[in-house]
Amino acid sequence: MSVIVAISSINQALQQNSFQALSYARELANQLNKPLIGIIINSGEEKKLSTYGVDKTILIKDESLDTFNAKKIASIFTEIAIKEGATHLVFEATNSGKQVAPMVAMHLHAGYVSGVVGLPDSIEPFVVKRKVFSNKAFANVKINTEIKVLSLANNSFAISEEPKEEVFEEFLPEMPETNILSSFEETSSEKVSISNATVVVSAGRGLKAPENWKIIEDLADELNAATACSKPVSDMGWRPHSEHVGQTGKPVASDLYIAIGISGAIQHLAGVNASKVKVAINNDSDAPFFKAADYGMVGDAFKILPELLDEIRTLKSES
Repeated sequence: MSVIVAISSINQALQQNSFQALSYARELANQLNKPLIGIIINSGEEKKLSTYGVDKTILIKDESLDTFNAKKIASIFTEIAIKEGATHLVFEATNSGKQVAPMVAMHLHAGYVSGVVGLPDSIEPFVVKRKVFSNKAFANVKINTEIKVLSLANNSFAISEEPKEEVFEEFLPEMPETNILSSFEETSSEKVSISNATVVVSAGRGLKAPENWKIIEDLADELNAATACSKPVSDMGWRPHSEHVGQTGKPVASDLYIAIGISGAIQHLAGVNASKVKVAINNDSDAPFFKAADYGMVGDAFKILPELLDEIRTLKSES
């Protein structure tokens, strides 16, 4: 009997979500008093898994899996889960994890809960908390099946190390033929991705023109943050659609979300509501975002941001 955590990598490197999933799975395994087994595909950082509490790491090396294929990966994970007698499987809050987890649950006839935000409140019966209603509320969900499959909500669990002895095992899967017509590759650049960011700096039409985004990028660089935008901004082509956050864009669950020149339409607020601390900067004191913000500054962003940048740089130079 074991707990399995499935870890993905982008350009062979582990991401923030990976360490969160590892930390969660280690705590879950401790609660259940079971060994933790990690699965990782084509990564160059497999040694990091033991630092975060994995008792054994199963390595899958197959070049055909460099291009993501949910059906193939789900079949492999199912085979390993049966072989290792897994009772609980944990998946990251990534696009790939969200696709693979329900497929694995189906193959194993397991109960599946997505958007998990904490360790189980009860083991018998097994009850976990998840986000519902566009992150506006929580629900306690009971899983009755023998095998449980969980996928985590983004930025929902603190990262902690629990070093273990390095134990590796290679696994050579039988690759099934699939009729999948499309696939995707998760990639990363030097910029911080929205899904992995602990800080997000977002801006709206209050920036007035796309050429004014330099100050947003400067602030993001100083804070090691991801840049984001509101839907109207991406619709006008000022910023790429990959930066559009909100209910109709990418959901945000960062530790800090800074909204600059964003009025706060209900769809935008619903998509960023899970962020722990929200800061609004707007020259309209009646902007709806101020009602949702933890901190707010009323004023001209083009005057506030240079002063804010100077303060941040001064603090960083003194530390």
